[in-house]
Amino acid sequence: MRDKNKAIIYIILIIMSFIMLVPFAWMVLTAFKTVGESTQMDPFVIIPAHWRTENFVKVVHNVNFGRLYFNTIAMIALRVLCAVLTSTIAGYAFARLQFKGRDLMFGLVLFQMMIPSQIFIIPQYVMVSKLGWTNSLLGLLFPGLVSAFGTFLLRQAYLGLPKELEEAARLDGCNIGQTFLFIMAPLTKSSMVALGIFTAVFAYKDLMWPMIVCPDTNKTTLASALSKMQGQFSSNYPELMAAALIACLPMIVIYVIFQKQFIEGIATSGGKL
Repeated sequence: MRDKNKAIIYIILIIMSFIMLVPFAWMVLTAFKTVGESTQMDPFVIIPAHWRTENFVKVVHNVNFGRLYFNTIAMIALRVLCAVLTSTIAGYAFARLQFKGRDLMFGLVLFQMMIPSQIFIIPQYVMVSKLGWTNSLLGLLFPGLVSAFGTFLLRQAYLGLPKELEEAARLDGCNIGQTFLFIMAPLTKSSMVALGIFTAVFAYKDLMWPMIVCPDTNKTTLASALSKMQGQFSSNYPELMAAALIACLPMIVIYVIFQKQFIEGIATSGGKL
């Protein structure tokens, strides 16, 4: 009976995985089609008659991928660094330190997580504009300086660590900063990596903010630049899919490299010793 239930679960998971991979497979196949094949409906063309690489050549020639890759990777790296740094410090303070107004402040952090991010776009843009950061890397970085989700995630990770660790550190003469830096923070490495991957994915697919703060195509990100390839009345779908395939390579590389840490961080929330 147990083997039967396990087989049913595996079948369901395989079917769901196949459904999730269909859009990616469609993108790859369309990147090698002609415009006619990509829009032909009767009969519907799934496999291209001839695998063409001209779409990739045209996209690379027309789009400055080198500059867009630099903008995107720099923005992702800085957002990850800021989010992990601020979240691990704030998470430790909310989880381990006793100070006046702690619960109220953490409640405000949770409240911020419940509000749609679009509500903050206007005040954020006003602040960036007054600072003179429009069309710049600092403007792209601004919304990712802190992370409410990261603060919550790291707080949960620190709550899962035994109090005896801090007590032993104090007996050895460590102050709060030394206890955090040398004892507690290294034990939440898995959660930090998970937060870094989450932040990288969210930053990579962020579309609205880069379009608003960086209208200059050469100073924006990959997602924003790809959206501008979509025509108002018609679109060259093979070239658009070829550009999307080239643009998604960084996220595929990040997942392949860090998939073990990502799964471990989510499964244990950093509480594994």
